[in-house]
Amino acid sequence: MFIQVRRITVKAGNADQVVARFSKESPIDGMEGLIDKTVMTTKISREEEEVAVMIRWRSRDDWKNWEKSDAHLQGHREKKGQEPPEYVISTKVNMYEVQSITQGKASRSV
Repeated sequence: MFIQVRRITVKAGNADQVVARFSKESPIDGMEGLIDKTVMTTKISREEEEVAVMIRWRSRDDWKNWEKSDAHLQGHREKKGQEPPEYVISTKVNMYEVQSITQGKASRSV
């Protein structure tokens, strides 16, 4: 399994806008190898919130296929030269190769 985590720090009161953007249906949802997309929030301080978007792929190759897809490239072409919204403070992306998964009791009873 391969996981991409995008962490977006925003000015307080703006996390909902980022959540809405990443929660709506998009071309990534139909990609082969996509396991799921999870959108999470946390309050960092009075002034800042963070939205974390975790995208799980079956493999690194499935993620690479998304990165090279026409839909993904077109999305970037459309946004080329655009500044991020004024409420976005920073964005950081990390990639992870899953090494181990341990199932808890709750997942076994589902």
